[in-house]
Amino acid sequence: MPIGPQPRGRRGTVDEPYSALNLRLVLAVFGFVVCTVLSVLLFRAGWMVPAWLLAAWAVVAVGDGVVVQLRRRARSRAEGGRDHSLFE
Repeated sequence: MPIGPQPRGRRGTVDEPYSALNLRLVLAVFGFVVCTVLSVLLFRAGWMVPAWLLAAWAVVAVGDGVVVQLRRRARSRAEGGRDHSLFE
């Protein structure tokens, strides 16, 4: 899947975007922080399986954050650097 401002074939427009990229980025960062903190606490408590699961989710959150940031950059280039609120 090419990483552009918006996937091909989607119904979103500039006025009504397909995805709220800024909100998705905030949620990915929140997920990373929460999963990392809980994973460290569970490792210290000796609960290895849940700790590894949360560590894996933290890695997924980082991957999602990277993809979202690449799409935000592509959108910025396509729209000439226009700023967006959290929900667009």
